[in-house]
Amino acid sequence: EVQLVESGGGLVQAGGSLRLSCAASGFTFDDYAIGWFRQAPGKEREGVSCISKFDGSTYYADSVKGRFTISRDNAKLTVYLQMNSLNPEDTAVYYCAAAPSYYGGNVAGYDYWGQGTQVTVSS
Repeated sequence: EVQLVESGGGLVQAGGSLRLSCAASGFTFDDYAIGWFRQAPGKEREGVSCISKFDGSTYYADSVKGRFTISRDNAKLTVYLQMNSLNPEDTAVYYCAAAPSYYGGNVAGYDYWGQGTQVTVSS
């Protein structure tokens, strides 16, 4: 059974940091790009960051460039999203997803999804 399990969300003050984790199982992790997405109430799900399956290339949405860092540990089947300098606009449910043949921020490119973890940034 394919599983992606996010953790690390929570409540943080503006300017603070959180590190999200995405633990994968049930598929060949090395063969998939992994992306992070977020969805705020009343808004569409948007791509935040992605890390490739080949060479560790990374993609970031303009809104998070310079503040968020994605990394993957293939030995632990885990992808991380380090989020610094958080602001209230970052408040959303954060999802990780896996894509076998796509790399980027388009929701449609991803086959497997986690259940999400809530991130709330207070002002």
